[in-house]
Amino acid sequence: MSSDSIVALKKRPWRSYVWDTWDKSPEERRFLGKLDACLLTYAALSYFSKYLDQQNITNAYVSGMKEDLGLHGNQLNYITTAWTCGYVIGQIPSNMLITRIRPSIWIPTMELIWSALTMILASSTNFNHLIVIRFFVGLAESTFYPAIQYVIGSWYKSEELAKRACIFHTASAIGPMFSGFLQTGAYNGLNGVHGLAGWKWLFIIDGVITIPIALLGYLIMPDLPTNTRPSVFYTEKQLEIGRKRMEAIGRKAPEKFTKAKVKGFFKTWHLYTLVPLYVLFNNGSGPSSSMIFWLKSFNTPEHTKYSIGQINVYPLGQNVVQIIMTLTWAWTSDGLQNRWLPIVLAGTWNVAICIALAATPLYTNIGRRWALYYMTATQGGLSGIILGWANELTGNDNEKRAFVVACCNTFAYTVQAWLPIVIFPQVEQPRVLRGNITTACISVGMISFAVLTATLQYRDTRRAKQVAVDADAVDYTPQSDRSSVAKSIGEDEPYVAPAK
Repeated sequence: MSSDSIVALKKRPWRSYVWDTWDKSPEERRFLGKLDACLLTYAALSYFSKYLDQQNITNAYVSGMKEDLGLHGNQLNYITTAWTCGYVIGQIPSNMLITRIRPSIWIPTMELIWSALTMILASSTNFNHLIVIRFFVGLAESTFYPAIQYVIGSWYKSEELAKRACIFHTASAIGPMFSGFLQTGAYNGLNGVHGLAGWKWLFIIDGVITIPIALLGYLIMPDLPTNTRPSVFYTEKQLEIGRKRMEAIGRKAPEKFTKAKVKGFFKTWHLYTLVPLYVLFNNGSGPSSSMIFWLKSFNTPEHTKYSIGQINVYPLGQNVVQIIMTLTWAWTSDGLQNRWLPIVLAGTWNVAICIALAATPLYTNIGRRWALYYMTATQGGLSGIILGWANELTGNDNEKRAFVVACCNTFAYTVQAWLPIVIFPQVEQPRVLRGNITTACISVGMISFAVLTATLQYRDTRRAKQVAVDADAVDYTPQSDRSSVAKSIGEDEPYVAPAK
């Protein structure tokens, strides 16, 4: 952390570390309160429903879908990969469109589409049906996460970004938690009702939950500062506050796409450090998926140790850990105005956990392995910090910012489309020694790119300060020097300072 940052931290009142609007003016505080209530509420609810729809395939698989549809081998991995392929294809085009199409229309519409497709999953009768429908579910859902991160980055300052991005990201942990309880309730209470298996009811219920959330988005989802219209939620004066806040920190408004602008996306280091950083983060949580298979492995045809309900519910402790650590990293990052430190701390912890999982037997010390599986979620909440960092570093070019944020998520899931099949094959669950060791190496790579990004950010900040100092030095010329300059150019000619 630079000395300027330390001075800035000391000047902040203590209450701003608890919640950053408490030291703002009453007008700005009211505006941010409304913005938080609308944007974060919709983002969190939609992300909750997205993860509900995204994760229910695993719950359904271990709750009867495997047996009913005759699935075998690595077919669950292939179904997951089909969703990932759709998710990868749609993200960059969507985030480029969102700079031109109102987010309050685009995002809720896509949400309605993925909710309908989720309910159609209940009609699947074979592996091929699941593959096709999951692909289109992923394509529709691809429009959400990078778009919301881009919109958040369009409204909030640096000391506000990580908290907002991570608050809504906690829904990614709450969604699977609810899915686990929902699957247990669906299996126990609805299994066989109207001739439908419990796992089919899960898809139907998930889709029904998503529809009203999408409709709410049409009402409360804000657009960008430049095209959000006055409404019952925001007055024109408040929207002007939002625009001036972004102007003050150099966060640019949308501009026309040009060939030079697009080429500029690739001419700075941001794309080449932030994207690998996010890719490594996103693919560093593989060991957490093994717990559900580990619990199921205790059951044999002759003896059942864990019921289907227990298999779905017990791994939810990972989600509780993720929520706690997500908020911890967010407040730490915004409070210290430091992005790389939480990433390094979480990555180091994940390396230790992966090594411990690889080095310890599956069934010798049940309590220890249980705890290790729970702690695999420690770095799961870094997404908001990394993408918030990307919003900050590329804020002087709106289109580049949308592109970099989308690229982070796109390439992360491009790798995720094939990497789990290679290092966490279903046939090797729950031991997956290769996967645990590889994940430890992935986290080391994440730490390295976080440090590299911070180093380049510090270098650019130092250069910008030097340019400002040099410009000020050119502007300032002592009076004696001005006299001599005046004489050299003529007594009657006024002295004009050199332009910056």
